[in-house]
Amino acid sequence: MTHFTYKDGKLCVEQVAIATLAKAVGTPFYVYSDAILEQQYRQFANALAEAGLDAQIFYALKANSNLSVLATLATLGAGADIVSEGELRRALAAGIPAEKIIFSGVGKSRHELALALKKGVYQINVESREELHRLSAIAASMGIQAPIAIRVNPDVDAKTHAKITTGKKENKFGIDIAYLTEIYSKAQALPGIQPVALAVHIGSQITDLAPFQQTFTKVATAIRTLHKMGIAISQVDLGGGLGIAYKDEKLPTIAAYAGEIAKAFAGLDVKICLEPGRLIVGEAGLLVSRVEYVKQGDYKRFIIVDAAMNDLIRPTLYGGYHQVMMGDEAKNTGPTYPADIVGPVCESGDYLAIARSVAMVEEDDLMAFTMAGAYGAVMASTYNSRCLIPEILVKGQHYAIIRPRQTLAEQLALDKMAPWQAPAKIPLALT
Repeated sequence: MTHFTYKDGKLCVEQVAIATLAKAVGTPFYVYSDAILEQQYRQFANALAEAGLDAQIFYALKANSNLSVLATLATLGAGADIVSEGELRRALAAGIPAEKIIFSGVGKSRHELALALKKGVYQINVESREELHRLSAIAASMGIQAPIAIRVNPDVDAKTHAKITTGKKENKFGIDIAYLTEIYSKAQALPGIQPVALAVHIGSQITDLAPFQQTFTKVATAIRTLHKMGIAISQVDLGGGLGIAYKDEKLPTIAAYAGEIAKAFAGLDVKICLEPGRLIVGEAGLLVSRVEYVKQGDYKRFIIVDAAMNDLIRPTLYGGYHQVMMGDEAKNTGPTYPADIVGPVCESGDYLAIARSVAMVEEDDLMAFTMAGAYGAVMASTYNSRCLIPEILVKGQHYAIIRPRQTLAEQLALDKMAPWQAPAKIPLALT
């Protein structure tokens, strides 16, 4: 995280102090480094090129779908991996053309499939026989040939968190690879369907190459089988999943990952599609919060901050770990004491860190939680009627508010009284 450093004792994102941002928008807030976004994307793209791969990156919007983040990646040449109409419209609005969009996901509605075909997306990843038949009927009625990949489930254990593994038989994703020839024969015979690819995705935050190696070998064998059947599969979608270092994880290099792809698919003459998300944006973000209280109980010390589980749910949902950086460098020195860093939400699960060794802090100190660019703001909620917090993008010495803080008036305006109830007297502006 070379772009999160201390200058004159103050934590900065590139050349902007988080104290400056806190003064401008209040706390808590998310802030992203444009330089890190570009750095991560280019490292990934360069590793693929150096491995001699004919590859295209389709950034996974589910990791972070802010329009400004997407626009930065679009200018670098990224395509998009999307799983909903909302993500499709976001990708298009950010400047990613439809012909560089892959539509994934197990539960695409008829409306979403029709919209994807109308817009002309690059590929639809089909995840079930039922979806295949639905798409065939829609495409045929529109007089369109739908370019598809069948997502196979290779039954590979990615050795990641149970809630983010996607390639085992018990997971809801894809079609068992044992039915490969049957499903592709069916797809080739259906009207409105053009099988062009095979897709796979085994999970997220994977820190070992072994599950990838196992998966790539299975998929390469499957493609050779399809080619022998005369089914012209010209590309393979390998998903994403390569992890980042939240704590002290030992990670394979992107070059080693690309090398495994090149080795597995040597001689197959297929284009490689990849869907990184966390790897591109995770390191680029901080969640910045302010200390409200330091509560010393009989059993433990609590640092109560103004960010909460509704702002960053990863710690309580996944047991996610985010390192803490103090806004004032001097606060990093001196003796440390164990403390739980918790938020104001009325849940015991509302914490950002448990039993963390932290120096003595005081009310109003700023704290930043690292690796918050992925699955942070995008998973936020308004639980406890807390407003969605701002997102900021920094580029050099400049910053822009790329999502303003939601107001209580805006939040309340989303609710409507039933017609038999007395009209609520809600002021247009809350002070």
